[in-house]
Amino acid sequence: MRLLVVSNRLSVTVNDEKSGKFTFSESAGGLATGLKGFLDAIGTSSHMFDEYLWVGWPGVSVGKKKQDHIKAELASKFRSHPVFLSAGEVEKFYSGFCNKTIWPLFHYFPVYTIYDESLWNHYKEANRKFMETILEVIEPDDTLWIHDYHLLLLPAMLRRKIPAVKVGFFLHIPFPTFEVFRLLPMKWRREILQGLLGADLIGFHTYSYTRYFLECVRNILGIDHSMGKLYDGERMVQADAFPISIDYRRFNEAARSPEVEDEIEKYRSILLGHRAILSMDRLDYSKGISNRLKGYEHFLSCSPEWRGKVVLILVVVPSRIKVEHYQAMKRQIDELVGKINGTYGSMEWTPVLYLYKSLSFKEIAALYSLSDIALITPLRDGMNLIAKEYVASRIDGRGVLVLSEMAGAAQELGEAILINPNNTEDMCGALKEALEMSEDDQKKRILAMQSRIMRYNIVAWAEDFLDSLFSLKEEQKKSICHMVTPSLRKQIVEDFRKAGKKILFLDYDGTLIPFSDHPLQAVPTPEVLELLLRLSSLPGTEVTIISGRDRRILSQWFDTLPVNLIAEHGVWTREKGLEWEALVHHESEWKLHLLPLLERSCDRLPGSFIENKEHSLVFHYRKSETDLSFLRVRELVADLVSYVANKNLHIVQGNKIVEVKNSGINKGVAAQRFLAKKEFGFILAIGDDQTDEDMFRAFSEPAYTIKVGMGSTQARYAVKDHRDVLNLLGSFADLKSPGIPVIGTPLKAR
Repeated sequence: MRLLVVSNRLSVTVNDEKSGKFTFSESAGGLATGLKGFLDAIGTSSHMFDEYLWVGWPGVSVGKKKQDHIKAELASKFRSHPVFLSAGEVEKFYSGFCNKTIWPLFHYFPVYTIYDESLWNHYKEANRKFMETILEVIEPDDTLWIHDYHLLLLPAMLRRKIPAVKVGFFLHIPFPTFEVFRLLPMKWRREILQGLLGADLIGFHTYSYTRYFLECVRNILGIDHSMGKLYDGERMVQADAFPISIDYRRFNEAARSPEVEDEIEKYRSILLGHRAILSMDRLDYSKGISNRLKGYEHFLSCSPEWRGKVVLILVVVPSRIKVEHYQAMKRQIDELVGKINGTYGSMEWTPVLYLYKSLSFKEIAALYSLSDIALITPLRDGMNLIAKEYVASRIDGRGVLVLSEMAGAAQELGEAILINPNNTEDMCGALKEALEMSEDDQKKRILAMQSRIMRYNIVAWAEDFLDSLFSLKEEQKKSICHMVTPSLRKQIVEDFRKAGKKILFLDYDGTLIPFSDHPLQAVPTPEVLELLLRLSSLPGTEVTIISGRDRRILSQWFDTLPVNLIAEHGVWTREKGLEWEALVHHESEWKLHLLPLLERSCDRLPGSFIENKEHSLVFHYRKSETDLSFLRVRELVADLVSYVANKNLHIVQGNKIVEVKNSGINKGVAAQRFLAKKEFGFILAIGDDQTDEDMFRAFSEPAYTIKVGMGSTQARYAVKDHRDVLNLLGSFADLKSPGIPVIGTPLKAR
């Protein structure tokens, strides 16, 4: 079994030399370095896969004549396969939409975000090229692991081409809140969410990012979730948090190596015994480097006792140097460093040691090892592995991590000193606390964080994600097995035909008709009435409408049909040709006490309303704003639970409704009353929400119980929506008159 790792860049960089030859070198840093330990184990100690293939852009644009040579070299030496993009495509896709739209917006910098339709189209086209390249190499049993914001549309593109493919997606940057994400044009935001839902498992660094994604899916696509699981059509999708880690052993062991010790001595000769504060970042506005320098400047101003005793080692790795924002940022950093050194420095002491360059691994490891404090204060960061690398490198157990609460790593590294990176007072106080912290306290904090990172290292992270993907695929198979397939539908129709006496229990809203904004708008269509008439006219067939609706409404709609009616979830029943009968007689005085509570909730949730039935009260919120509904309904249910304690009342949460009714009666009890009077050779029950689960539980095999929609259920089978219900019932009706078309075509068009 093979793993296909898909990312914007390959783990190999291809360089086009002036001589016309190409050179190949393994990429340093980033995802490539992170996954190296896990990928090296594939085919040896890994229990999941026999081999892997990395798919991505090789870092160079070449003509078609040279592409075959590059493909062959990458395949034979690096287990890689290139996605070829022209220089113009890279500019519009990577430098354009990825880094001028997605990157700033997802990092909460809307002021830098560009909304350019042409860049969006290039982004879609690049994702399509990735899809076409994958289709060239994918094999039937491959597992795809797609990475990061460059390829948000790719999962759905592949899903449309290969419906059964196993796809995991991991986002390495933050996922923003709904209020930020909705700044994208409506078409873009919908396509991005739909693109991600093409994956089976969608991973994020933190539970906050996961929650924001699920909120966006609910608010924009109208798809709700249960414990991170949601249904895209008939397919179960899982969103979950998998905090990425590092190769702990690599950094921990590097600190002990002779090469790193030599580098440490070089830096110590420069520091001259001063306490070292390390700041290391790529040049990017999300890292908050200027804020950090201002915080350090404020610390020197407020703590004169530390002047001449500390040095801030400021490492800034060049990045996107041609972009205007980054050029301006570099100038600002240069000016701040000059100002601090000019104001506080002397011939004997330079407050800021400024390194604007990329460092080798041994240099990085040396700085981690000798720095007394790591000052990691991004304004927004998906995870921030520098914080984890610093902790892993502290072999003596000493050192203090000062970390921004806006970094994803803050949720794991709680022993760090957490600060608000926008607040210079916070930074000033944290530096003072860190410099004065006792060795015992330092060791206690560092060892706790090391234990956590060592246990959940990069290999554990990768295996956790892929194990979860495989488990989800097994869960999907079980879910799919319960769908009413064409062959199962044929079997149901055949059993119906063979049976002498048969009875159908049919829920109404969401089962026979789609939901409406208001209950009174959901009037049965002529097609539905015709279908019910034909079904009830079949020999030996009883049709029972079993609904939460008021009996007066059901009488108004179905009095002309020879069908049984069950109203208010079983409180009232009416056999065809007879009068309404109450199965139980309950007091309704409780409604007078409960109504004010529901009315207050209505006042606080625009679009909601109350339906006052004979024996129940229903709070409807289908027309209300989704996010506010979630909050208000949760509050309402909590209040109701407190109220109904020790009372003979029951709370039912249905599809966009909360109902309070008397206990002791439900759809299952009412349905059993009809079954007790006759013996039926065929029983079918169909419903869509929680109130129908009582009915499903009341029936055992060989009765057919079918849930409309996906999700956890007591029903044996499931269909996608009310249209599938009508087509199934239409198949029964067609038995009497083979010429009757399948329901769905308007009567006058037949």
